[in-house]
Amino acid sequence: MHVPSSPPACRVDPRLRVAPALLLVLALGTTGCFTSQGVGPNATAPLETVAFVDLERFAGAWYVIESIGLAAEEGAHDEVETYTLREDGRIDIALTFREGAFDGPERSIPQLGWVHDPETNAEWRLRPFWPLALDYLIIDLDEDYGWTVVGHPSKRWVWIMARAPRLDASVLQGIRARLAAVGYDVGRLVPIPQRPLHAREPGK
Repeated sequence: MHVPSSPPACRVDPRLRVAPALLLVLALGTTGCFTSQGVGPNATAPLETVAFVDLERFAGAWYVIESIGLAAEEGAHDEVETYTLREDGRIDIALTFREGAFDGPERSIPQLGWVHDPETNAEWRLRPFWPLALDYLIIDLDEDYGWTVVGHPSKRWVWIMARAPRLDASVLQGIRARLAAVGYDVGRLVPIPQRPLHAREPGK
């Protein structure tokens, strides 16, 4: 797999919030760094990825169940993250959601990703626009690829996603507990409203 070189670290305003397929960052004139926003004794401990990700199984659509996301995601409904593997080894990433309500306007943002650690396939880089490249870590994953968790090393942002619009309450509770154990402030998690598939328009 061809892995493009990552650009130098970019200084960004810490008030900005990152999403898996979208970052609204001012490339010029921004200040500050991505400092840790975790809590507890593990707040500043390095965030570890899962041992291995099968990219073929990971590809496809994921429904966002809960997240600590970016400001642009506030009020998002039916939020879906879709990964499409490319022949050149990179990954097309699309974030789609309805703004403000289930019948709100649909927003779709295509982005580019690639595997940074080919030994695990669990550490990616996400490029919202050139030359910015952002850390994108798969930190929890169901052995049957029914759900996953994507985080950022700063512990400012995290997305709990599943292959269906609903996730069993006991599974979600376990995910939250593990996030708290590694230093995430799980009190900041926001549930994303998701309609059952039969209630959606075809292809949505």
